[in-house]
Amino acid sequence: MNYTDVDMPECGDTVVVGMSGGVDSTLVATLLKEKGCNVIGVTMSLWKGDLPALPDGQKLHSSCYGPDETEDIEQCKKFCAEKGIEYHVIDVKDEYQKMVLEYFKAEYRAGRTPNPCIRCNSLIKFGALLKGVEDMGIKYDWFCTGHYAKIVRPDEGLWGTDVRPPLISCASDMTKDQAYFLYRIPSRTLEKVRFPLGFTEKKDVFAMARERGLAAASREESQDFIPPEYFEHLFSDKPGIPGDIIDLDGHLLGRHKGIEHYTVGQRRGLGVSSSKPLYVHSIDAKRNLVVLAQNDDLLCPALIADDFVWPGGVEPCSKFSAKAKIRLASRPVDCTVEPYEPCDGESFTGKAYKVVFSEPQRAVAPGQSVVFYIDGVIRGGGIIFKSVVA
Repeated sequence: MNYTDVDMPECGDTVVVGMSGGVDSTLVATLLKEKGCNVIGVTMSLWKGDLPALPDGQKLHSSCYGPDETEDIEQCKKFCAEKGIEYHVIDVKDEYQKMVLEYFKAEYRAGRTPNPCIRCNSLIKFGALLKGVEDMGIKYDWFCTGHYAKIVRPDEGLWGTDVRPPLISCASDMTKDQAYFLYRIPSRTLEKVRFPLGFTEKKDVFAMARERGLAAASREESQDFIPPEYFEHLFSDKPGIPGDIIDLDGHLLGRHKGIEHYTVGQRRGLGVSSSKPLYVHSIDAKRNLVVLAQNDDLLCPALIADDFVWPGGVEPCSKFSAKAKIRLASRPVDCTVEPYEPCDGESFTGKAYKVVFSEPQRAVAPGQSVVFYIDGVIRGGGIIFKSVVA
């Protein structure tokens, strides 16, 4: 299938730019202003001030959710004032607390590994934030962010239909590509979304920012969803339930402090002595068990996933081939995808699909996302329900 790049904002268009204070979104706002667009900067406010101060001398990791939000907002406000850009802070604290933080905790306590960035993008950055903009009465032609991805439109309909929705494609700079994180954004929202940096290398972004004297060019980039120093505190609202750590044969290896502290593929912090490296193979939430195994035992030929998002709402009704990623950093691998019929006792969110890989994948984690690509363009994705042996 062939695809066409969507139109980008033009001189005179009103463009809302989601700003974080980092170099990417700051440069996007600058380039659009230079192009003659009417730029309106917005920042979502997430931080409730509910995490304790760190011990003296302990450095805080830069993150999406944390006390450094105040500094980010001040940087954005200063930049917009200097450039003559209208600027607003949109309060989405309650939505973020409910849709991201509470979801994150609930998933871990269910023995699953959630991806908060995917959740935040679809429901907050491209959901609650835009609703807040519209509630303020702001009319705009486009919403732009500093994400590294592209938006294209197929030249023909998807899956034999005449539906041609906007699709997310991989960025030119594959070392910074963020398409995987964006797959759940609804097609109707993507109609007005644009990613101006999708065709740009990260090194060129820094070069252009330095040429323009942007202070953001020297700022540290956010790396974490929440500072790792605060992870324990996030789960302090409910004590963990200790349980057994076992191997694949059921032999007792030790005790865990609560399954929310473990994830499939984890090696460090297990508190178990062994002559060979051991990793978390699986988590049995019903029996409150953490199961360890050697590395080769983590290889998985297939998985079942549900809660799918298909561009334009068009579901494939038969088996198809694609490339799949089971986490942002994983290499895309050839696979086949086909509808899956539930077994007795199984309950799914929407229609489930079975994904069979051309080569086994390591540490398939329930709760993470499997995303399908055809010719570098996302054609759908869902939440991993379980790994299967065939």
